[in-house]
Amino acid sequence: MSTQEAGERKLRPGRTNATKQKLFEASMELIGERGAAGVTVDEIAAAAGVSKGTVYYNFGSKSDLIAQLLRHGVDILLARLLSAQDNSADPLEAMEHMIGQAMDFMAEYPSFARLWVSENWRTPSVWQNTFAELRTLLLEVIGAAIERVAAKHSVDTSISRGSLETAIFGACFVVGLDRQTYHPERTREQSIAAIMAIMRGYVLK
Repeated sequence: MSTQEAGERKLRPGRTNATKQKLFEASMELIGERGAAGVTVDEIAAAAGVSKGTVYYNFGSKSDLIAQLLRHGVDILLARLLSAQDNSADPLEAMEHMIGQAMDFMAEYPSFARLWVSENWRTPSVWQNTFAELRTLLLEVIGAAIERVAAKHSVDTSISRGSLETAIFGACFVVGLDRQTYHPERTREQSIAAIMAIMRGYVLK
């Protein structure tokens, strides 16, 4: 077992979801300004209105804290993606709603998207195991949505399902973050339509 894995197994849960949400919002704001390496636990605790001792007691080190906050952010995103799935709707419409939820999440937490994009492919990364686990969870939800589309519509079977999942996954982060950072004039609907073009290319006429 690696040192990182051992550390993550020892993590203590936060006292309440409210405390974790405060820490999540505070850390995302600070990390968005200076990057993960430039933020201290003292600053995160002060911004969240909790004591440094509380942070260390519940989460351990700074790297463990950020690992848990990454999990918390993905929990929020997953809940929104799952809420968009309506079994009674056309699966393409459900996919569109799901991508809309992803765009809303990126708009609300752009610093989370920046942290994800900047650290997820860094090798080595302190949070490499955490990212791998969370990425799998998100891809499973996207994969299930694609599966429902394939069950309802004729699709291009020459397209790798795994590559399609990854394309949708990556597009949600990159398109959402690009809109927030460089093109605020682009509407939510334009962003959703751009990502849905990937899915519509998968469905045969």
